[in-house]
Amino acid sequence: MILQALNRYYNRLNQQQAKEVAPYGYSPENISFEILLTLDGGVAQVNDIRDTSAKKPSPRILNVPQAETRTAGIKSNFLWDKTSYVLGVSNASKRSNKEHDAFVKLHEGALASEEDPGLQALLLFLRGWSPEQFEPRGFPTDMVDTNLVFRLDGEQSFLHERPAAKIVRARMFAGDERQEEENHMVCLVSGESAPVARLHPAIKGVNGAQSSGAFIASFNLDAFTSYAKSQGSNAPVSKQVAFAYTTALNYLLRRGQHNRQRLQVGDTTVVFWAEAADANQAKEAEDLFADMLSPPADDASETARLRALLDSIAKGRSVQDLVPNLEPTTRMYVLGLAPNASRLSVRFWQTDTLGVFARRIAQHTEDLRLAPLPWRTEPSAYRLALATVPHREGAKPKIDDALNLIIGEMMRAILSGGQYPRSLLANTIMRFRADGDISGLRVALCKCVLARERRRNISISMEEIPVSLDKQSTQPGYLLGRLFAALENVQRAALGSQINATIRDRYYGAASATPASIFPVLLRNTQNHLGKLRKERMGQAVNLEKDIGEIVDGLPDQFPRSLRIEDQGRFAIGYYHQSRSYFTRRNPTEYAHHDESAEHTDIETEGED
Repeated sequence: MILQALNRYYNRLNQQQAKEVAPYGYSPENISFEILLTLDGGVAQVNDIRDTSAKKPSPRILNVPQAETRTAGIKSNFLWDKTSYVLGVSNASKRSNKEHDAFVKLHEGALASEEDPGLQALLLFLRGWSPEQFEPRGFPTDMVDTNLVFRLDGEQSFLHERPAAKIVRARMFAGDERQEEENHMVCLVSGESAPVARLHPAIKGVNGAQSSGAFIASFNLDAFTSYAKSQGSNAPVSKQVAFAYTTALNYLLRRGQHNRQRLQVGDTTVVFWAEAADANQAKEAEDLFADMLSPPADDASETARLRALLDSIAKGRSVQDLVPNLEPTTRMYVLGLAPNASRLSVRFWQTDTLGVFARRIAQHTEDLRLAPLPWRTEPSAYRLALATVPHREGAKPKIDDALNLIIGEMMRAILSGGQYPRSLLANTIMRFRADGDISGLRVALCKCVLARERRRNISISMEEIPVSLDKQSTQPGYLLGRLFAALENVQRAALGSQINATIRDRYYGAASATPASIFPVLLRNTQNHLGKLRKERMGQAVNLEKDIGEIVDGLPDQFPRSLRIEDQGRFAIGYYHQSRSYFTRRNPTEYAHHDESAEHTDIETEGED
């Protein structure tokens, strides 16, 4: 199903003549230099064609004859390649002489009978070239081990773009297929009888995978041989379909700030696309989907618009009512890929209409909602993943520390509308104890797990998970979290700036897990703090004592000996609500600004190299 959807997507891109999408038999590759040839095979000039708009020059992406799949063997590309093949010069390869011989042999066999002046100029160049000429001719040293193409001096198109070169390329392709006539099988994707791809083209751009590319379908060991069928014959996919689905996937995985169809969440590279007859409508659907998964962080008006949109969808309004030019029945496809040696693991595959995905993401946003909001922009999937990793003092959290299984399950829950993994709740509570960072985003993760479990009647307690401070709640975990926040506030009020560590720093983990062993001690110490406050600020002491009394009145006669994991999540929510209520009393914006600066991380779409 994945390959079928990608194959259809390639066909639409090809019909729309999308940039960076190569026709059958070609592939987009990184090209750094061009060699200008004269008609007699001489070198008129060597040009650096890299993109120099950034600080560091980067190769240009050109559609060239499809690259050969190389493992340990020597295979030359047609009309382009790296310098070890084209010129026999390399700092990395120890067999550049053999690679150059392969390049010459391929082109002698393919071009000897051609009359095109450009192709003949290339043959003349190869016949007169030797690797020893590289330095005397003054070729730039930084071109070594980069990819090269050729162009005839005075013309604009490259050699591989000449009509005669395309005819030769098509003839070579047809010859390969005739040689594999006995390998015709029914393609599992198209259902047609066609030559089967023995090896599929490599997929590049998945973070953490091999730089040379990896594969979704691969049979590279004898153990995978079944019924005398080896390699691609085990799961027959035609050459044309193998080219189509890998080209479409490589297009989705392209790097660049303008590619909004690619997101990085933990170790998972997420790509998505829309299926619509109109290219503009597909683009608008993809942009909206990208905004919902990764809200813009630097545009206040766009953030407000998106928040209002998600709120309206959560209340039952349709996408078409809110964005009239979008068709809610537009089909969306979401694929999550993770590295796994030379193969790629499919972390998740979700497909549904834009309207359904919008409702699921809106529900996810509603499940996360806390008041007061601990963020200015809706948290992206990347920021949620970052909240699950250890937060070390003086160092930024690293996404590499994320538990990839949890992140994959969380993304699946967001996109499918299913239950969040219970391990997400357990991991977040463990982080509270380990690093003491009880941030609003982490508390929101606890809340979203519990809110969805209650909606599905999985939770033991039927009391709703409150969005804002709920003084009517009788749930012990929530009340104990409120009480802990009240006791911490008394300590802060009494000791002020003299305090080195609050009770949260020392006792949060024990108080949330085994309340009976901690709260009696904390209440006794609080009396000392209240006594000090009565001497200095009597009114404040009375108000704080009233808060504590109201919370304690709702608790059972004895503190619970222990709290279940879901009650520890409610403890965190109660602690958040009560502690933020004190910030709100002093300054409505004080905590919002503090927490946002502590949590905000730029949304990552390219991943970490």
